[in-house]
Amino acid sequence: MELRSDLSPFVAALISEAELIPAARKELLLRFASYVASRSHEERIALNFICTHNSRRSHLAQIWAATAAYYYAIPNIQTFSGGTEATAFNPRAVAAMERAGFKIEAGEGDNPIYSVSFAAETDPLQCFSKVYDHDTNPKSKFAAIMTCSDADENCPFIPGVDLRLALTYEDPKLADDTPEETARYDERVRQIGREIFYAFSLVNE
Repeated sequence: MELRSDLSPFVAALISEAELIPAARKELLLRFASYVASRSHEERIALNFICTHNSRRSHLAQIWAATAAYYYAIPNIQTFSGGTEATAFNPRAVAAMERAGFKIEAGEGDNPIYSVSFAAETDPLQCFSKVYDHDTNPKSKFAAIMTCSDADENCPFIPGVDLRLALTYEDPKLADDTPEETARYDERVRQIGREIFYAFSLVNE
């Protein structure tokens, strides 16, 4: 499927970098792919990416998962994100996704709704910070993908899950307001995108 012209080169690079993924991570990503493949007959495959504040890593993973599912033409994927508390989709993370090639438009308020576009032929994602069991998120028959260790530790039980997988990433927030800020956010966007695309590439094998 055809992605935005600004995004396509970035995705091509991610796909070519699969060999950079450590073996232990590939085992986790295979579990993720197997979950998706095993539900290919279902009307909806719900993936909820969960982090503490639903401000950075969980949004990045949600967006990349929707993009990868579209790219590999895997039907019925619905992606969500949430936190153990709600804050806002961090503007630094938003800017890093824009640098990767996504078109993002922001709404108003302290917790704005961001419209995220990765292809002309599909509706943009509507991204905002929320708790993992928000009304818009699935309540049963879904995978909970824990993108930070804090959320994994602080959510010992999530009702309704078919799969709970700790696919954690270092928080780029550690570099906020330092000379490394932009590089650290770009690095995390690239790592999450690389791994999500690798997982979805396995689904139809």
